[in-house]
Amino acid sequence: MKIVQRLYLKEFFILLGLLVIGLSLIFSLVDLTGRIQGFLPGKPSPLNLTLYSIYIMPKFFLYLLPMSVLISSMFIFSQASRRKEILAVKAAGGKLRSLFHPFLAAGIALCILAFLIGEFVVPGFTRQAIALKDYLEGSEKKVVFDSGMLWLRSIDGSPVKIDVYHSEKKMAKGISIFVIGKNILKERITADRAFWDGKTWVLEDVTIAHIDSGRIERLPSLAYGNLESPDLFAQEMRTTEEMDIAELYRYMQKLKNAGFRNIKLAVDINSKVSFPLITIFMMMLGISLALRMGGRGAFLSAGLGLLISLVYGFSYTFFLSMGYAGILHPLLAAWIMPGVFSLLSVYLFLTIPE
Repeated sequence: MKIVQRLYLKEFFILLGLLVIGLSLIFSLVDLTGRIQGFLPGKPSPLNLTLYSIYIMPKFFLYLLPMSVLISSMFIFSQASRRKEILAVKAAGGKLRSLFHPFLAAGIALCILAFLIGEFVVPGFTRQAIALKDYLEGSEKKVVFDSGMLWLRSIDGSPVKIDVYHSEKKMAKGISIFVIGKNILKERITADRAFWDGKTWVLEDVTIAHIDSGRIERLPSLAYGNLESPDLFAQEMRTTEEMDIAELYRYMQKLKNAGFRNIKLAVDINSKVSFPLITIFMMMLGISLALRMGGRGAFLSAGLGLLISLVYGFSYTFFLSMGYAGILHPLLAAWIMPGVFSLLSVYLFLTIPE
């Protein structure tokens, strides 16, 4: 039994590696091809283009891993059924579910691997890819996002710090503007909050400290036209792919403490856990379906695995969108499809005919 298990595991990991790495490479090259025109101002070298492809590969690897696990497991065991090897194991008195124990362990290991890649590899590599993209496109980074705060320069060159910014509501809280005049600090403008009225930023509960005279001026509101539009802020804000769970949680708490509620962040935090977890259940589903199909063809099984993966991917994305829109609770939005597929996979695996 152990010899057979090692043989199947070897075949599985070879196929899985070829599939997930090959597809990740293809997707990264497609992404690079779509951006190559925009990279021309930066006169990209082959090294820069290669680095960009490498930086975005972990993201595609993470997204493609569950699908690749499903297709690989279905292909391997469909081939085994076609060659009557599963029948031989039964005839020898072997228990099928015992045969698959190493695959369950491998599925758990792949779950952990996917989670670690999503937490420690994808955020850093994505930030590097975005930085390289900005360099090659010749675009100057006007906003720095750090620990939930935004640092930027206004149109007149004054440094600006924003403690909390809510991109969907186009509102900010805790604004400090340092007006420079003749190489010295001329004024310090602080505001409790600010909102975009469609044409300009309106600061509220404003305090203006005139450094040269020492005079303090307080205003209920002030239209401040030297700040860029919210479109710039949205472009420079870190995406979910650039942050790990801890960063997302800290940012969400910061928004909450400032009086903002961001449902999208809650959905994204849950999805960072639920998405890698499905890998083990894709393994169980692939084994179960392959044995039920018998020897009907490995390529037919692989095609079915691709179809199931697409259905799962579109459904998962749909429910996440429902969560973003506030129609579904964030927990439900991120877990409903993994939950349904998990229950189905466990049921099919436990009812494999011995």
